Amino acid sequence: MITVQSPSIEEGGIIPVEYTCDGSDISPEIRWSNFPAAAKSFVVIMDDPDAPLGTFTHWVVYDIPADINYLPENFPKVPEIEGIKQGINDFGRVGYGGPCPPLGKPHRYFFKVFALGEPALGLPPGASRQEVEMIMTGKILDEGYLMGLYGR
Repeated sequence: MITVQSPSIEEGGIIPVEYTCDGSDISPEIRWSNFPAAAKSFVVIMDDPDAPLGTFTHWVVYDIPADINYLPENFPKVPEIEGIKQGINDFGRVGYGGPCPPLGKPHRYFFKVFALGEPALGLPPGASRQEVEMIMTGKILDEGYLMGLYGR
């Protein structure tokens, strides 16, 4: 299993407000290790399975080259940067959209990292999560996640 970590978020810990819609809404730094040597690229998907209408997608990043094993804090919210592509989140925007749950009990937010046996998915920037997952099918070598909590 891929090890996914962040200097800002402990596994099962509270996501700091700066990474949410109540703060600066910037992405946290996400790092991964312990992935297969055969990995040719990575995909990062952040979602909230506790959203009222079903799983809500906050971030989709794909075509991350195999020699890169982290996304820095405040990753630019642009469709493509140095070959790394970002998809549309469920806010309808490209890039990261931080936790923004309704009032109530804290939601779980999963930062999932997938190691793929293909160097690129062949999708243009701005793809949907569904498109990314469809192309990833059968190409995933390993995966892992980091889970953080946020509530209001």
